[in-house]
Amino acid sequence: MSASGPSSQEQASNTEQDSRGRALEAMHEEEALGKAYDRQLMIRLWHWVSPYRWQVALTLFMVFPIFAIEIAPAWIIKTGLDRVMLPTALSDVPPGVFERMLEPIIGILNPPEGMGSLGWLAALYLLSMVLGSVFQFVNMYVMARTGQSAMRDLRRDVFGHIQKLHLGFFDRYPVGRLVTRATNDIENVAEMFSAGIVALVTDVVKMVGFATVLFLVDARLALLTFIVVPVLAVTAMIFRFKVRQAYRLIRVRIARINTYVQENVTGMREVQLFRREERNLREFDQLNRSHRDAWYMSIRYDGALFSVVELAQNLTFAIIFWKATAAASLGEIYFFIDLMRRFFMPLRDLSAKYSVMQSSMASAERIFQLLDTEPEIQDRKDASVLADRDLVTPEAAGVIEFENVWFCYAGEADKDTDWVLRDLSFRIEAGEKAALVGPTGSGKTTILKLLTRLYEPTRGRILLDGVDLRDYAQQHLHRRIGMVLQDVFLFSGSIAENIALDRADIDHATVERVCRAVQADRFIEALPEGFETQVRERGSNFSAGQRQLLSFARALAHGADVLVLDEATSSIDSETEALIQQGIHTIMQGHTALVVAHRLTTIRDVDRIYVLRGGRLVESGSHAELLSLGGLYAELYHLQYEGQESSLAAAGS
Repeated sequence: MSASGPSSQEQASNTEQDSRGRALEAMHEEEALGKAYDRQLMIRLWHWVSPYRWQVALTLFMVFPIFAIEIAPAWIIKTGLDRVMLPTALSDVPPGVFERMLEPIIGILNPPEGMGSLGWLAALYLLSMVLGSVFQFVNMYVMARTGQSAMRDLRRDVFGHIQKLHLGFFDRYPVGRLVTRATNDIENVAEMFSAGIVALVTDVVKMVGFATVLFLVDARLALLTFIVVPVLAVTAMIFRFKVRQAYRLIRVRIARINTYVQENVTGMREVQLFRREERNLREFDQLNRSHRDAWYMSIRYDGALFSVVELAQNLTFAIIFWKATAAASLGEIYFFIDLMRRFFMPLRDLSAKYSVMQSSMASAERIFQLLDTEPEIQDRKDASVLADRDLVTPEAAGVIEFENVWFCYAGEADKDTDWVLRDLSFRIEAGEKAALVGPTGSGKTTILKLLTRLYEPTRGRILLDGVDLRDYAQQHLHRRIGMVLQDVFLFSGSIAENIALDRADIDHATVERVCRAVQADRFIEALPEGFETQVRERGSNFSAGQRQLLSFARALAHGADVLVLDEATSSIDSETEALIQQGIHTIMQGHTALVVAHRLTTIRDVDRIYVLRGGRLVESGSHAELLSLGGLYAELYHLQYEGQESSLAAAGS
């Protein structure tokens, strides 16, 4: 058998890895780097920078004194060499254009009476170094402060915009990317102010200034030394295209590593139970090596650019020593060498600055893509902003009506199977307790999402007290509807804070009252710190049943007209459930309640049960009426009841 090619198994494995790699790269396509400078993005960013325009102006203005102070030490040493240490060298060297321009202030280099020239020049040198350090500190501080202040405002606007987006956006947009937008991407843009565009502008101004001064000192020598600049320009252009791909590859591969680590840490229980450690380590090692190789490529380009700049700088030094020895003083030669060294210094950091600019522009583009995403659920301009229930009488508060509601998560359905709800109509009177029942996927939870206006109907309308939900301001609609979700979310903070949620009108007495009503006070008072017990991440220090009791208390404390329970008793034992039901019946008198439950024994005493199948309403009535009807509800009830009987019999045997 020939061994010249890979086996079919190896080919399949390679194909699988290639497919996974393409999928991951598509997932992280957003990590691709864009232009190093995008004028449109900079114009949009100016909206957040403009309040700090005077700080930006100060930063740019300080380039000129910093430039002058950077030249001063070299000129002081030049003066010391030519006037003090080797004064005879000046006899045949006429003053240059630059020296003649400095004549009005050159007298400061002459020492005062009673002080030696070297001592005075040394004092001036020390002063120039101190002033340079002070100006550099102020410049960097103002620049960084400006960037952080502007980015604080941008981060606030991004977070505020995220909170306005409707729930469907979060169904398709990974949470990790949103976190990246509000953190890493904004930090990248902030870095542009401290190490990106401002630094680039400063470097360009300085390089032009150094070149101008050198030409004013000795135009012929400057022209010879700048022969290498065109070569550097071509090298920089080549580097620009090469390093762009290298940095893009690094970002894509680190994104793969982040995704892989997050996925496996989140699913660590399954990893250990199914013994995937060895396989995961092999896959991670492959991702890790590919990331290392991408960095190797970037390091090669950085090293090549640094070497070319160093070579160009050394060539200019050689030219200076070759051509200037017979035509210039020793001080002038030193001045040329020092300024050429400062001229080439920014070029060494070109790769870092270019990377910062590309990363910043890419981050800014992704941030603006998020900000340009319009919330699909918005208040109408004429929506009611009444905080009180002035649209209806208190006795009628809480009437719910669905009128010919169709809904599809993708907008208009492409095919009939895409519809989640189909021509759904029903009415729940004020103070009535109703339940939604049906097989998984029949649309029960979707109805609750539409009622709370987390989504809007594709067709038809939903009324609350005879008013279309779209005519209510969202903040007041959500005050009128209290919801207990199947997956309870608790925030960091105390138990009392999680129930009140910073509502000023919910005091500690109210918190204690609602907790007693749902029997949550029993386990809370048993805790060492009681209501001040701190909640860990997502409430991990409480059982599922305790978390649901707290969510019950939270909903009741906010005093809504309508109480919506989505599988609210699914994780609670029978004893706790009985206590909850007693509390609900006590407090919800005269209020509307809508319950979604798979455990049909918990909804036998509701006023009306609506049975759904395939998004349509197929039956409605009381528990007894539906059992006597012998339809879908009776079938579901008997299947569940028989399952419970079988479980009890098995336990007894």
